[in-house]
Amino acid sequence: MIPSQALLVAAGAVPGAWLRFLLVNHLAERLPSKPWGTLIVNLLACFVLGWILPGLQRPGAPPGASLLLVTGFLGSLSTFSTLMVELLTVRALGPLVRLVFGSLVGGFLAMMAGLALGR
Repeated sequence: MIPSQALLVAAGAVPGAWLRFLLVNHLAERLPSKPWGTLIVNLLACFVLGWILPGLQRPGAPPGASLLLVTGFLGSLSTFSTLMVELLTVRALGPLVRLVFGSLVGGFLAMMAGLALGR
């Protein structure tokens, strides 16, 4: 990766991580536990990914936009590693299964809904 590409990723990652931090903590006050806020933020990121992807794949799309928005911003807004760590705090099998299922299947369905909207 050349330095300008790394800078694009970093420029998107900082606001993405900051927004995730704000949203997850805001939602944690309103949901049964923190992993549910992470799930919601991850689903939002999947939806936005699907929504913007068609535009980024069109001819004439700004060079580097995918690095900035997809790899940087959405990559740090959604976070699989945080979800995995938070799943360690879930002690009951039912909520654990719902969170895992919601993350994987829900994320895919959210991305497909975003794709349908973005086309």
